[in-house]
Order: sequence, then C-alpha cells, then structure tokens
Amino acid sequence: MIKILFSCCLILLTTFQLIAQKDSNSISTNEGERLSDNINEIVVLDMSKNKINLSDYNGKVLLIVNVASECGNTPQYSGLQEIYEQYNPQGFEILAFPCNDFGGQEPGTNEQIQNFCTTNFGVSFKLFDKIKVLGEDKSLLYERLTNNPATEQGDVKWNFEKFLISKEGKIVARFGNKVSPTSDEMISAIERELSL
Repeated sequence: MIKILFSCCLILLTTFQLIAQKDSNSISTNEGERLSDNINEIVVLDMSKNKINLSDYNGKVLLIVNVASECGNTPQYSGLQEIYEQYNPQGFEILAFPCNDFGGQEPGTNEQIQNFCTTNFGVSFKLFDKIKVLGEDKSLLYERLTNNPATEQGDVKWNFEKFLISKEGKIVARFGNKVSPTSDEMISAIERELSL
C-alpha cells in the first residue's frame, strides 16, 4: 500500500514538472490565461488584404511599428527606411501597420497610405492593412505585443511605437514613439538580435 501511494506521488510530481516545462515561455495572469511572448501563430492582412502568417518571417529579425501619415513622428519613416536598407541584407524586416487610433492621423485608404509613403519617404519595407491598436477591436497582434511576459505591458501610447522580434518570433524589446529608428539604442538592439 505504501509503495502504491509513493508511486502515485511520483507520477503526480512528474506530471506537474512537465506542465511547468511546457509553459516556460509564458506566464499566468490573474484570470488564469497564459501570456505568450511569441507572434508566430498570428495571421495579419497585407495592404491587398492577403493573409500573411507571421511564422513566414521565422529566421528574420523584425521591427513592428504602428505608423501614421499625419503625425509629428511621421518623419521617422526616413529613419525606418534607412535602417531597413542597411540591415535588410542581413535578415532584417520592418512590418508597418497604419493606425488611425491617435487623433485621426491616418485617415487614408491603404492605397493612399502606400502612395504617401513611397512618394514622400521612398518606403520599400512592407506596409500592412490598417488596424486598431487600442480598444475592444485591438488586433490580435497588438494584443500580444502589449500584453506579454517579455516587455512592458500596457497599450501603445502613440504612433511609431516599435517592437523588436527575434528570429524565432519572440518579442524581445519595446521602444517608445520618441525613440528614433537610427538611435544607438535601436541600432544596438537590432545588431544584437541579428548576431544571434
């Protein structure tokens, strides 16, 4: 009888250890939900409304940015294009998501946004379908970016907030809207991820 009880205890202990290992890349919230720091299973739409699996970018370092055409930070497009041209040959991609959540500063259609970015800033990195980054209609991507165990939690505060993603799809850093794309802080973080 003692041997049976001892065996049952060992089985339970082993089961709990396996469960803990399985969830090592997530943490529990108060509601019992799991917070993930990986974006691989998320699907987004490009400007032509084609579905894009973010797992397709595995092996690339990503910078995800919520952008707007009529914002005081809009000149950051120049810096984003500069770092894109510099680091893209090494496996770096920028995914830009137009957003009209802040002061109505992105009112245009996808076509208008694309034309504005190409004409004014020579943008050649990927622009996606306009999304919501705030409120009940917040996109699944931004739900993950702003609510994960790896970076500061909480809503995006303004246009041109930036999230750095590892080659494995893990969220590794978050940069506020005032952080220049060409700043030492941003460049060193990108170079670090590219070197891994």
